[in-house]
Amino acid sequence: MMRLLAGLCFLAAACQAQEATFGTTVVISSGLRGDIYYLKPGSTKLPKFKRMKSVGVIYTTVLNIRPRSFTSGFPGVTERFEWFAIDYNGRIWIEKPGEYRFHLVSDDGSRLYIDDHEIIDNDGIHPAVARQGAVDLSGGIHRIRLSYFQGPRFEVALILSVARPGESFRIFNMDEFIPPPNPDDWKYGKPENPARPPH
Repeated sequence: MMRLLAGLCFLAAACQAQEATFGTTVVISSGLRGDIYYLKPGSTKLPKFKRMKSVGVIYTTVLNIRPRSFTSGFPGVTERFEWFAIDYNGRIWIEKPGEYRFHLVSDDGSRLYIDDHEIIDNDGIHPAVARQGAVDLSGGIHRIRLSYFQGPRFEVALILSVARPGESFRIFNMDEFIPPPNPDDWKYGKPENPARPPH
């Protein structure tokens, strides 16, 4: 019964806000797509994803997994809870150009990229560690990628925060970076290639 309840909680958006997860198997077209990979035990850094085959896909709009125990795996995808990696990819709309600061906490390693440029390197086996980075972003569409891996059991953490120009940090949410619904309102033009970026 508890396992069924945990699985339902994993898929419920309201519950996700209370007990954040890595994602859901329900497609969120405007969110981050996370491809899941198995790692060899003993891995000490992020892998080369191009050489690997994904074992499942999850979706999310927020990464706010505070340091905690993780033993449930990914309901509906895999029960793996150690020696795995997730490569999140998505597209964000920048309404207000300027310097965007990012704050990334992870246990174990992670890296953040914007338009294929590394913004934060927090790779390696370690407890929850925070790193920061900044980038000047023009208005319009940009690619975002966050690569994460979990080494040995059981503790995990993955929190991405952002500070827009002139603002303080808050949890990064893809819902706040969606283009206006009417393309005529896209003052920066339409994206040339709306497809998901390659790994």
